[in-house]
Amino acid sequence: MFRPVGAAADRNVLPPDFSGKRVELQLFTTLRCNLKCSYCSVAEGDVLGSQGDVSYSLDALDAFIRKFLSDSEVYVTFYGGEPTLNLEFMQKVMERYPLFRYQLQTNGTLLDSLPYSVLSKLSNILISIDGAEKTTDHYRGKGIYRQVMNNVDTVRHLVGGTLTARMTWSHDEISFEEIDELANRFDYLYFQFVAGEAYAPAGIESRKAVLTKLIDRFFSSADKLYPVIPLMGIVRNKVFPSRALIYGGKTQCRVSSNIINIMPDGKVFPCPDMLYLPELQQGDIIENWLGSSGIQQHPNMPCKDCEAYAWCRGNCMKNLYLAYVKGNEQYRKNVTEPICDLVRFVGTEIDRHSPRDWYVRLPVSVRKQLVDCEVFDYVEVMP
Repeated sequence: MFRPVGAAADRNVLPPDFSGKRVELQLFTTLRCNLKCSYCSVAEGDVLGSQGDVSYSLDALDAFIRKFLSDSEVYVTFYGGEPTLNLEFMQKVMERYPLFRYQLQTNGTLLDSLPYSVLSKLSNILISIDGAEKTTDHYRGKGIYRQVMNNVDTVRHLVGGTLTARMTWSHDEISFEEIDELANRFDYLYFQFVAGEAYAPAGIESRKAVLTKLIDRFFSSADKLYPVIPLMGIVRNKVFPSRALIYGGKTQCRVSSNIINIMPDGKVFPCPDMLYLPELQQGDIIENWLGSSGIQQHPNMPCKDCEAYAWCRGNCMKNLYLAYVKGNEQYRKNVTEPICDLVRFVGTEIDRHSPRDWYVRLPVSVRKQLVDCEVFDYVEVMP
């Protein structure tokens, strides 16, 4: 029976419920970073740089895994800050848990310094990049784009799995050509609408124009997949609605179901973008307790009345939580609602192409890539 102890005994802690028995253990190796990206979500609440390297022991992590994850399929994402700044910790974890799957989310500037023993064991590398050279350097610093792309070319043949561009869609001047270039240079492209006040009416319309081109490009071929994860995921959910329910009926945003984020000091949170809210702490490695995520569907959220709910199942839960649970009206109006509008637009544009009819024409290999893509495990399907 689950009995909270220590600090957890003073909390209203329910036992964790990992729907599907698949858990992403997102390990913050450090909160230090070698870049200062202007939109960094970990910088919110002064979290970025607030903790150095991991301060809990691997023995404590062992005890935590035995107690809470022994019946689960575990895949680890190394996160930060810039996780490669604590390479020693990454190596020790990979050596201790050889049966786990591993992903790295990185800014890519230090990729060329990683040894083959690490690169070869990575199922996926998410590389943060913001578009073409001008856009990326604007947000990350002069010369960063070329440095990262050179590193990608250097390590590509050493990586055991896939290379995925993770693009934050930060402003309304990002073009179709920029996104298309990344989709052609990486195995996959994942884009996410920036969770900031970047959605003036003209900006929304310009994004919709680019989205229309991306979706037209996606459906232009029936023998090769255009590897853009949000489009792949939404099409999958529309063709096979049961795939939108794989997290036990909870939201598709994994913070509700099967991701736990472990800070360098051992505290556990459901969402990597809300580490600054102490009421969301759901566990502690050192004290060896873990509860269920405090970010769930809420009566204040309008999702179930939305036309997109059947295939979206809840977009970014950070946005929904801040807007409708915390009641931040400015955030709701300027961030959450515009992003939901864009997600609904994507669904409408996809329907225009009759995705089920398109799927019927696909060869078996492409069907499998669309439906069973492993990268779906590592990112949110919705943008």
